[in-house]
Amino acid sequence: MKRLLVLLIVCLLCVQGFTQSTRKIRELEKQHAELQKQISASETLLQSTKKDVKSQLDNLALLSGQINERKKYIETIEQDVKIIQTEVSRLQVELKALQRELADKKKKYEQSVKYMYQNKSIQEKLMFIFSADNLSQMYRRLRYVREYADYQRLQGLQVERKQKQVSEKQQTLLASRKAKEEMLKQGEAERLKLEEQEKERKTLLTSLQKKQRSIQSEISKKRRSADRLNAQIDRLIEIEIENARKRAEEEARRKAEKKAGTVKEKAVATGESKEGAKSKTTPSKMGEYKVDSEDRRLSGVFTQNKGRLPIPITGPYVIVGHFGQYQVKGLRNVRLDNKGIDIKGKDGAQARAIFDGEVSAVFQYNGLSNVLVRHGSYISVYCNLSSVLVKKGSVLKARDIIGQVNTDKDGNTVLHFQLRKETEKLNPELWLHR
Repeated sequence: MKRLLVLLIVCLLCVQGFTQSTRKIRELEKQHAELQKQISASETLLQSTKKDVKSQLDNLALLSGQINERKKYIETIEQDVKIIQTEVSRLQVELKALQRELADKKKKYEQSVKYMYQNKSIQEKLMFIFSADNLSQMYRRLRYVREYADYQRLQGLQVERKQKQVSEKQQTLLASRKAKEEMLKQGEAERLKLEEQEKERKTLLTSLQKKQRSIQSEISKKRRSADRLNAQIDRLIEIEIENARKRAEEEARRKAEKKAGTVKEKAVATGESKEGAKSKTTPSKMGEYKVDSEDRRLSGVFTQNKGRLPIPITGPYVIVGHFGQYQVKGLRNVRLDNKGIDIKGKDGAQARAIFDGEVSAVFQYNGLSNVLVRHGSYISVYCNLSSVLVKKGSVLKARDIIGQVNTDKDGNTVLHFQLRKETEKLNPELWLHR
């Protein structure tokens, strides 16, 4: 009975290992399908056919974004191939171990069959039992015959199950090898596409390098516009920080009054004078909290979702402008300074909230709308909207639509997105799930 129980446990562990291997491969394939879908969708964002500097710079940003997406995809494929190769190696070791166990089981089963064959007649078994010296020995021999028969059946069952385990492990190994081959093919196909995009980018850079003065003029124009926009955002965020401070002070005041009231009640109950009660009450420090309790709670939940927040634009997208100061690769003295990120979408794309929050401001700049949404101490900023569906004080849930992203005369649909923690500017790419 104990042997049978041990056998069943081993079988369950093997089945579990088989299931885990299959599930891991399916998860990797699912991730690849999602990444491939995003890459294919981003390729539908066509470049402008115009040859002016602004259009060519926009095309360069789009192409660079698509190249970055494809490079990340290739890196993911390479990492997954290594994971599957590790899995293949592990499965090969387990398969060899199972094959050795199967050979051992077959050998033992063969020995037991030979023994039973040599002592197959009922007369021989009866003679073995009845030739005992006493009743106790006879009982032990009878039990031995029965147990050996059970042992033989168990050996046959073990061989059968071990053969099944070997077969399943072989199937899993084949599936893993096939998945690896498919990923290698995908990787090679993506490398060929990457080479084509790199050639296209090189051609575009050659054209732009001849227009250095025009490039500097266009970059300066964009920088001045961005500076004015950021000045408005900074001013509104300062107002929001001051409002948060006032809310915190109000909460602290209410807590202090409540505490003072509790002390007074206790003093009256114990027969102390009002003056005595007042002397024991310590005034609360005003301005002790930067934010109130609800803001602290929301900030904590927001922080826990770092790297998992949704992309703030609907439909296919490509990040065409990255956070911070960086040199445009391939162009001399072209340095950009971005307080957020620029996300290019398809005509008709909409801006959506990245997390639960409340609209703290809606303002106009250059005829377009911009929205600030407060998430506790964090504030997300959505710029370049042609229309909005929210107003100041609107309460939003994650993925709620905020408004329509503007499409300019050149056909560019670009959302400028920022993320702040109070006055600190954060890199949105570290917070978004991609």
